[in-house]
Amino acid sequence: MFSKTADPTSAPTSRPAGSGNAARSVLGSDLRITGEITTSGAVEVFGTVDGNLTADSLTVGQEGRISGAVRAASVEVKGHVDGKIDSGSFTMRATAEVAADVTYATLVIESGAQIEGRFSKSA
Repeated sequence: MFSKTADPTSAPTSRPAGSGNAARSVLGSDLRITGEITTSGAVEVFGTVDGNLTADSLTVGQEGRISGAVRAASVEVKGHVDGKIDSGSFTMRATAEVAADVTYATLVIESGAQIEGRFSKSA
């Protein structure tokens, strides 16, 4: 019948269930990063990354470019990747251009995607 509502000005006491400690990072189209990126969360790349990237999940947007080694549980490419890719789930959309050696557990390649490199299925 009666309930206590939280004070809207107070800090939250806990994170929502299932959110974990990882966040989503978005690298905008005007951003160019040279170096190594490591996160336990998700990364969306719309700009340019020259270097290695390690994440739980990676999405390379249509205008996004990565030159370097990529390691992620899930990788979806709509833009350009040049280097090496090690992933659990690897998806190339129709606009993707990849020049890399790819290691994957599951693979999806849409018609129109361009690949130059080798594919190796992980055990």
